[in-house]
Amino acid sequence: MSFSLFRASVRSTLATGCLPRAQLRNQLRSSIRKFSTETPAPKSNTTLYVGIGAAVAAAGAAFYAFSDSGSNAVKSGVQAAKVKANFVPTKEDYQKVYNKIAGIFDEAGDYDDGSYAPIILRLAWHSSGTYDKESKTGGSNYATMRFAPESQHGANAGLNVARDLMEDIKKDFPWISYGDLWTLGGVAAIQEMNGPKVPWRPGRIDGVQAQATPDGRLPDGSKGADHLRQIFGRMGFNDQEIVALSGGHAVGRCHANRSGFDGPWTFSPITMTNDFFKLLLEQTWVWKKWNGPKQLEDKGTHTLMMLPTDYVLVQDKVFKKWTKAYADDEALFFKDFSAVCAKLFELGVPTEQWVTSEPWIMKNADEK
Repeated sequence: MSFSLFRASVRSTLATGCLPRAQLRNQLRSSIRKFSTETPAPKSNTTLYVGIGAAVAAAGAAFYAFSDSGSNAVKSGVQAAKVKANFVPTKEDYQKVYNKIAGIFDEAGDYDDGSYAPIILRLAWHSSGTYDKESKTGGSNYATMRFAPESQHGANAGLNVARDLMEDIKKDFPWISYGDLWTLGGVAAIQEMNGPKVPWRPGRIDGVQAQATPDGRLPDGSKGADHLRQIFGRMGFNDQEIVALSGGHAVGRCHANRSGFDGPWTFSPITMTNDFFKLLLEQTWVWKKWNGPKQLEDKGTHTLMMLPTDYVLVQDKVFKKWTKAYADDEALFFKDFSAVCAKLFELGVPTEQWVTSEPWIMKNADEK
């Protein structure tokens, strides 16, 4: 039975109310509970003028028009050809891309916990989380993780796996920008892992190496509350949004050969739940005795892990208030997580580039 069919049955059961959510989650955990091993400033854009006119019809289509100044051009050959041919992708075209991305999740085999969805979500997160609200640099607009040295930053270790997977998708849909492709992949990952719907819209364009961001803009898991507020504050997020975004650790795992940390955060690392918050509050966490970096493990099974930046969510008074709220109410977490992910994925994109004034809700791969 494929994971996509399994998730479809989960959604159906939730919708019909055949099982209490707690009982369903226990069955879900037992069905998928298996672990593999893991758990220089950019140039100013003041000389760059990018205009994208969006003429939105009922289908949500748009005609892109690009202009550039000097050598700092951002239009790719594919995008230029798209404009020349007057190709106007519709929402249905982007839905085909979504479905193609969702189709590769279950092809992971023995990789991690049997799904590529968590690492595709991490790609979307890390390519968007470089935004600096003061300098207006970074974010999802230019997809600069394609270039060194950004691709080699420590926080992006292992993401070559996700970029290679998405490169295969790009070959089938050469008209889509990398920024749109990667963030749409993040949306698909969340939704296909039984998470909430995440509003999304296209309009990102491909940049050049000179626009790559400096190292140090993404969170360091070994730090504390002040670090989280500094990193997320630079992007424009408040305390509540920091905690909500941290809930992304409900899925995936750390890899010792990448970040140095090791292990999954929850018992269901390929299914989105609020268990990350529940486990933070309900489990007894002790410092792991090993040769790796400082991290915590659950005292009971020694199979789960938490980063120091996770643990501060129950140590800091304000963070803990939201941690408890999300542990008590999964619907609230899903609502806030959806909103903050939509905001994250749009960081760094000028308003005039969007092809539609209102974001779309993409269908899950098994929805008609």
